[in-house]
Amino acid sequence: MDVAGVDASSEGATMLEPRRPALSWGVKIRRKLKSVAPFLGRFRPMVGQCCHQCTPESLGLKLLCNSPPLGFENLTCVNETHTRVKKALLTTRATGETRPTELGMPEVTGYFGRLLELTETFISPALLRLVCWVMLKFFSLMFYSVQLNLNQLAALHRTTRLKTPLIYVCLRQSPVDHALICLTLFCHNLRVPYTLYPAQAQQTWLRPILKRLGVILLPKDTDSEQDAEMDSLYSPVMTSFIGELLREGAGLSVGVSAGRGQGGQWIARVRQAITDGLVPDVGVVPVGVSYDCLPRHFIHPQTGLMSALRFVVSLLKGDHRGSVRIHFAQAFSLKEMCESGKCRVDGGRPLQELLLSAVLNERIDSIFGQKDVSWLLPPSVMPELTPAERQQTIALTLHLMYSSTKSMAVMSTSLMACLLLHKHRKGVRVSALCRDICWLLEEVLFRNTDVGYGGSLVGLVHHALSMLRPHLLIAAAPPTKEPVIVPRPDPESLLTLSQHCDLLTHIFIHAAVGACAVSAMLREVVGCGGGGDLEFDVVLGQAELTEKILQLTHLLSPGYIPPCQTAHGFALDAADCLVQCGVLVMEELSQPSQCPEMLFFLCSLLSVQLRALCWTLESLHYLPLPTTETACVSQLHMLLKNRAQLDKVHYESSSIDLVRMALRTFIDLGVLIEDTREDVYLDIGPLFAQCENKEKLLQFFSQFLYK
Repeated sequence: MDVAGVDASSEGATMLEPRRPALSWGVKIRRKLKSVAPFLGRFRPMVGQCCHQCTPESLGLKLLCNSPPLGFENLTCVNETHTRVKKALLTTRATGETRPTELGMPEVTGYFGRLLELTETFISPALLRLVCWVMLKFFSLMFYSVQLNLNQLAALHRTTRLKTPLIYVCLRQSPVDHALICLTLFCHNLRVPYTLYPAQAQQTWLRPILKRLGVILLPKDTDSEQDAEMDSLYSPVMTSFIGELLREGAGLSVGVSAGRGQGGQWIARVRQAITDGLVPDVGVVPVGVSYDCLPRHFIHPQTGLMSALRFVVSLLKGDHRGSVRIHFAQAFSLKEMCESGKCRVDGGRPLQELLLSAVLNERIDSIFGQKDVSWLLPPSVMPELTPAERQQTIALTLHLMYSSTKSMAVMSTSLMACLLLHKHRKGVRVSALCRDICWLLEEVLFRNTDVGYGGSLVGLVHHALSMLRPHLLIAAAPPTKEPVIVPRPDPESLLTLSQHCDLLTHIFIHAAVGACAVSAMLREVVGCGGGGDLEFDVVLGQAELTEKILQLTHLLSPGYIPPCQTAHGFALDAADCLVQCGVLVMEELSQPSQCPEMLFFLCSLLSVQLRALCWTLESLHYLPLPTTETACVSQLHMLLKNRAQLDKVHYESSSIDLVRMALRTFIDLGVLIEDTREDVYLDIGPLFAQCENKEKLLQFFSQFLYK
């Protein structure tokens, strides 16, 4: 795909004006791609189909069929006349009130009375219509466009004919997520679900409004879901309330998160409603919400007046107006997934058992098994669940994390950020960047993932540069004065660019894990121990490569692998993926054409997480152990930021999410042990109190790290 060079009128390597529109930077691409849209329209992958292994009967309904594309709709172009719908406003509650006696509980006052007030949440049709009309105006100021796949919405209409309640599940990214989902359903004459909001809303005037919009809030005296779940009465009250909503036919909008294990308890309550016979079945719809500029400054219920005013001013100025793509995957039967037996995590083995002997060089053969992730739904949350029910809920939550991620579209900013951070960190000319964007686009589509944009290459580059402009340095380089783009070397810019890359890491996870394993084996062959030049003209044993991949697979965070696939099956697929993408050649294993450039790019995708593990391990001896888990996260975050300042390059490995991921890994490995008193205290494990074992673990992490 040939993209010609560019020219510029300025002389020397001058910095370009950052506030100019991207297309006024003197970038002249002589030969443009006619359009990305026709190619995508003809070959656009059909995403969102349910799992053929866990839910074959749901897949057989063909609700999301490969029919002629209906195209896309911009939600911000919908006006008030399009929202005069009735089905979306249906509510079976005449009074909008659930009395305590309906939940089988006596009338109580005080704290228990405030808890039962949460069950008085209902949807007011008049208020919902007014707020949705206001939100349409609000989002038209906030975003350039909110694109909807009309084929998926048509499938959703077909799903409603099954007469089962629908549960919409998305990854928690922003407070805007649920508002966008509800507004989309409202504008397309689909019943608006009740929303499970995980944050606190303390304002006395705001809580009644949210409750009449179907938002299920936390109790007033709790700061988080974890705090609420610690109360012995909260769980049975909310379980009964959710069951009553489902019995009435209402839907739910739920957010899940892998980092803190949030959202799984609501999946358990939905499953409990089926077990108790309140509803025969529930349809689950994974939802992928993709932003090319995450709305960080959205008005939070705890935001002050001045912050809210600054936010409104920025909206009116049009600062950082991005685009959104919403994908509704095909609904699947929750009952079928539970009864199929394919989605399971029971029998999971502790990470210490899977990896520790390999780390300490006591064996060379792998221990096959699944990693235990019971911390996603600890016993302190919903203690009434049996061990089997808890394990099944964890498996469902993991699968929904995976399915929601697979439903997300790749935005133009993600492509550009990924290339700048993992392929052209020292800078790249615009012409070379355009060629690589075309290459990466093809790789994404090849992996059956959709993208959230269309149009010409010029428009794509223009929009992505406009969104990422605060995080980039742009200079005109002699002799052609062609613009050169470099990521800004400051922490905020690199952390933002890295966040844009998260979805691409999920998409390329098979190849990335395989590439890191190949890199580790190559270093062993040449005996360079993590440094120096690698030798690529070597032969690698498939069994040894699979073992390396399996070891690294156990270090991945939840959500990368569906629980209906074993870790060993994932490792075999990763090895095959390296052959498909040209990194390895079977049998003679001679140097293929895509190596080493492709290998380095894939290794770099996981280097952010692996570097965070290394830095966290090296920082443990600075902690005043034992300490609480909250204090440990805070202090480690500060230590990693200081380490990044010394490193002066890899600031993206110092984010708070990576600190939590590393801490969870060290607890699972036994590097840190938990002591439960009034709070959870962490201390160094006796095995890793020895410097020798800590050094071996550091070498184990470092072998996969691309430098």
